[in-house]
Amino acid sequence: MLSTTVTDTGQITLPEEIRQHLKLVSGSRVEFVIDEEGQVKIFPLNVAVETLSGILHRPDMQQASLEDMETAISEGANDRA
Repeated sequence: MLSTTVTDTGQITLPEEIRQHLKLVSGSRVEFVIDEEGQVKIFPLNVAVETLSGILHRPDMQQASLEDMETAISEGANDRA
């Protein structure tokens, strides 16, 4: 298991093995996600979005159609108004 230390300013240095695995170089951007189980995941933002498809899939999750998504967006927008 790899570990690192958090500085007083909240910064960390990613271990080299992690940087290589994620293909990160100086200036690379990453995103942190807290999943439904409370685990923190790190994703490089230097990859095509298509490769991220399904990363947050849950076995009981049902696929939504484009129409379902449009309806949810519309309902959410109406809730804010």
